[in-house]
Amino acid sequence: MSQEKGCKRMQINEQMIREIVMQVLQSVEQPQPVKAAAGGRAVKLVEKGEARPGTKADEVLIALAPAFGKYQNKTIVNIPHSDVLREMIAGIEEEGLRARVVRVLRTSDVAFAAHDATKLSGSGIAIGIQSRGTAVIHQKDLPPLSNLELFPQSPLLDLEAYRAIGRNAAKYAKGESPTPVPTRNDQMARPKFQAKAAVLHIKETEHVVQGAKPVELSVEF
Repeated sequence: MSQEKGCKRMQINEQMIREIVMQVLQSVEQPQPVKAAAGGRAVKLVEKGEARPGTKADEVLIALAPAFGKYQNKTIVNIPHSDVLREMIAGIEEEGLRARVVRVLRTSDVAFAAHDATKLSGSGIAIGIQSRGTAVIHQKDLPPLSNLELFPQSPLLDLEAYRAIGRNAAKYAKGESPTPVPTRNDQMARPKFQAKAAVLHIKETEHVVQGAKPVELSVEF
């Protein structure tokens, strides 16, 4: 009898996962226009050609994943990409530095995208961000899988956190050692969003272009 109940619970769990996956696929299967999701102000991302290494030490690069703001326009918890980008730029500017934005096309891995961007950053500091909202602050002389700060639980990141990420990145660029950005912790976030996160990452990866160079972007709010 207990075995039958176990089988039924397994079937219910599998059915729930399938339903979640189908809902996510329906919401992201069509390319999204370059504008904010409901609730956010529009942003225009204009491609300016291959990104070149910066020469100014007062810049911090923001490396967008392939689908960010182009084929997807909101994070895993529906925060508009336009608002996320605005807050990170504002955080950088609060520290007296300037932000430069590129799109990394050769990978959908946030750590490698940020690491690529550090090589282009005049300060050697870059922020990487995926469409689902996962982010990292990286430094030029660190290995790809090492970093200054990692923010893997995208469901727990809000606009205040993204602004703080921008501020801390700028502080690292100025040679400071800031207190790491405080983030919330929820043990249920991973199982609750696991299926949606997997689908969003798959959809992001579909837009990877092997061997492509990072693209310079101008940002217009």
